[in-house]
Amino acid sequence: MTKEEKNQFIVDLTAKLNNANVFYLADIAGLNAENSSKLRRSCFNGNIQIEVVKNTLLKKALEKADGNFDDLYVSLKGNTSILFAETGNGPAKLIKEFRKKSDKPILKGAFIDQAIFIGDANLDALVALKSKEELIGDIIGLLQSPAKNVVSALKSSGGKIAGIVKTLSERPE
Repeated sequence: MTKEEKNQFIVDLTAKLNNANVFYLADIAGLNAENSSKLRRSCFNGNIQIEVVKNTLLKKALEKADGNFDDLYVSLKGNTSILFAETGNGPAKLIKEFRKKSDKPILKGAFIDQAIFIGDANLDALVALKSKEELIGDIIGLLQSPAKNVVSALKSSGGKIAGIVKTLSERPE
């Protein structure tokens, strides 16, 4: 790779980093060709873009990008792949599912909406993250729940209320 090609790669990667709300850094070294192809296919099917990057070029792109990525620098050792996604937990779910059959990929770090996670120990926490749409659905469900309870209580006790009113009206004074 010539110096001009490296500079262009850094510019392109910096633009991707600036436009990304979610990206993961993972180690996929040691995957054979078959597993590597399966991982790439899984990424494609999950709407996740994966690229193998050189740590020095990635560090330069992170330095030039908008935002503070200093905490991610410690994870730039060994083989590094970067996974770009739209949902915060998408790559984590993919990694966890893929590791049922293989010991790789290993999570090195993640950037999700201004939060940085370092190390493979965070994988389960990242899998449990809910997407924006899931959170909105949960909130709507919580808001609808009390109203549904009131309506169902009124419907079920409507007959009881009418019976009580009728009994009270027929009662001699």
